[in-house]
Amino acid sequence: MALQSIWDIIRAHEAYLRSPFFPVLFSLTVYLGFCLPFVVLDLLSSKVAFLRKFRIQQKSQVSWSVMWSCLAQSLYNHVVYIFPLTVLHWYWRPVSYPAQAPGLLRMVWDIAACLLLFDFQYFIWHLLHHKVPWLYQTFHKVHHKYTSTFALSTEYSGAWETLSLGFFAAVNPLLLGCHPMTEMLFFMLNIWLSVEDHSGYDFPWSTHRLVPFGLYGGAPHHDLHHLKFKSNYAPYFTHWDRLFGTLQSS
Repeated sequence: MALQSIWDIIRAHEAYLRSPFFPVLFSLTVYLGFCLPFVVLDLLSSKVAFLRKFRIQQKSQVSWSVMWSCLAQSLYNHVVYIFPLTVLHWYWRPVSYPAQAPGLLRMVWDIAACLLLFDFQYFIWHLLHHKVPWLYQTFHKVHHKYTSTFALSTEYSGAWETLSLGFFAAVNPLLLGCHPMTEMLFFMLNIWLSVEDHSGYDFPWSTHRLVPFGLYGGAPHHDLHHLKFKSNYAPYFTHWDRLFGTLQSS
């Protein structure tokens, strides 16, 4: 009943949901909203020792100019690349919003499936873009400009990387036949986990501390990838790096 009530509220704004502007505004708003708390932490941690102790690389600091550079790149990618594609998608494949909300168990199952599939796709893409020098130099190197991660570096990437990863995130709910509400929640979770991965902070409540048995790498896992380049290629979970012998913890 709770899901149905939430879905009814969302459907009441269907005119906005059907706008060609909605997907890019939704993506950008969610991304910046998730980045904002970490941006505040970055600005405060250089002055507050209590906050600084949670930074993974405690000697690193994030300047305003670096933040603006990353923000400008993200805005550029959304306006120049993502927006035109969402307009084409809106024109060729209009989204339908059923009256019935998804069941809770089905929604959780579908979100988990989308996340695991994205994790595998990104791992393969990422591994190839590190192992093949031309791919790294041409497409992925820009994302590795900063060896110490911070939230706004999450989407600091070129067109090919932005579109590739965006394609994986967009196509998985379609492949798995997800409800539009499930799709929205998956997008939000995927963006949050990606921002948290790049946040540069390790808190007691961070996702990797909540998932047992070391199954989830989280921010320390990905920060180490940016620092050393040759390990930890999966974005979230650790099983693919374990299988391929590319997992590194320190």
